Amino acid sequence: MRRLKRVVEIGKVKIGGNNPIVVQSMTKTKTRDIKRTINQIRRLQNAGCEIVRMAVVNKDDALSLSCIKKSVAIPIIADIHFDYRLALKAIGEGVDKIRINPGNIGEKWKVTEVIKMAKDNNVPIRIGVNSGSLPKSILKKYRHPTPGAIVESVNDAAKIFIKNRFNNIVISAKGADVKDTLSVYKVLNKQFNYPLHIGITEAGLPFRGGIKSAVGSGVLLNAGIGDTIRISLTSDPVMEVVAAYEILNALGLRQHGPILISCPICGRCEVNLARIARRVESRLKKYKNFMKVAVMGCVVNGPGEAREADFGVACGKGVGIIFAKGKEIRRVRETKLVDILFEVIDENVDN
Repeated sequence: MRRLKRVVEIGKVKIGGNNPIVVQSMTKTKTRDIKRTINQIRRLQNAGCEIVRMAVVNKDDALSLSCIKKSVAIPIIADIHFDYRLALKAIGEGVDKIRINPGNIGEKWKVTEVIKMAKDNNVPIRIGVNSGSLPKSILKKYRHPTPGAIVESVNDAAKIFIKNRFNNIVISAKGADVKDTLSVYKVLNKQFNYPLHIGITEAGLPFRGGIKSAVGSGVLLNAGIGDTIRISLTSDPVMEVVAAYEILNALGLRQHGPILISCPICGRCEVNLARIARRVESRLKKYKNFMKVAVMGCVVNGPGEAREADFGVACGKGVGIIFAKGKEIRRVRETKLVDILFEVIDENVDN
């Protein structure tokens, strides 16, 4: 069961409490390249991204934030490392939230300065600890970024915020190792009442990275841990958003966009099911509505799965039966299956 956390507002988006788990991503452009950054954020918006983060590595990045914010429809987060002055500048530029890693910001007074300005401007802060950037003192003590090292880094950072009576906080503590990340979040979920941002950092290229992220994030989400999620992939950020919603859809935590169900194919299949499924998947991309569409290849599970989906095709030898809302609509030749399926979908869905 999900342990309800305090609610934090990031622009108009609320995380924590009973609010839906929020999907976010990060731009992969240079933030100071304003045009490219805005274009990428708009693509992310269209994919369903609800919050977007940008790297702020210098003054030019920071000075670009107000223009970017005016040009997009979702809250923006400034991602700050090393230089606390960039965090102050980002807050002054009107960002909806900042993310800092107190372990690499330096002296506590610098973190305190950021907290003071964030409090004055009602800007939330994510305490973002990653296994790859722990404080030197912690690494010296533990030798490696172990779960204990990550948890201690979070606790040390949180003490500064608590001392300054700042509770407008989100916490993340990601590792590249799935088991270690799971161990860390289970501890943090018990320790803190702040919303948790989850994910597996540096997960990798889309295929293996997606599997790694699905395993790690899925285990946490199924245990009721997590209020916002990013799937970190070495790829187009839109794929991160798509992957996040696939995970949430699979667990029944969000309903976003179409879901394709297709059988794995065996010797009973007598149509080119892989080609049919690819065509259906491609054409489903234009739909925003949540719906289940089944593309099945034989008489064993085909009719049952197709009937239970919102729309479906159960194939036989060179033909298929099209279903809609549990009812058989018509039998169609293989060459016409996809076109007729989408005629039926369009007749029954407002998009």
